Amino acid sequence: MRINCPFCGLRDHAEFAYGGDGSVRYPPLDAPAADWHDAVFLRANPRGMQTETWQHLHGCRMWLLVERDTATHEIRSVRAAHDGIGAALRGERDGAR
Repeated sequence: MRINCPFCGLRDHAEFAYGGDGSVRYPPLDAPAADWHDAVFLRANPRGMQTETWQHLHGCRMWLLVERDTATHEIRSVRAAHDGIGAALRGERDGAR
């Protein structure tokens, strides 16, 4: 499997570390322990498209959101996990290029 890092280009998946389900929304820090247990340990195991987090460890070290088919490993999209980081790294400001 090859992942097209938006900062480094197309790379083998061995350069990346899988970070888990990218669609998980964590509870507030002061939420009950049961809410945190469910957010951390209870996961669906979908077949098909899923958003995942990956870190480009042997490259730019950025965290990425990868939309990948769990059955075929087809990658539909890759983007920076943090809003605005891609634009900042490309030197864009306020939507201008």
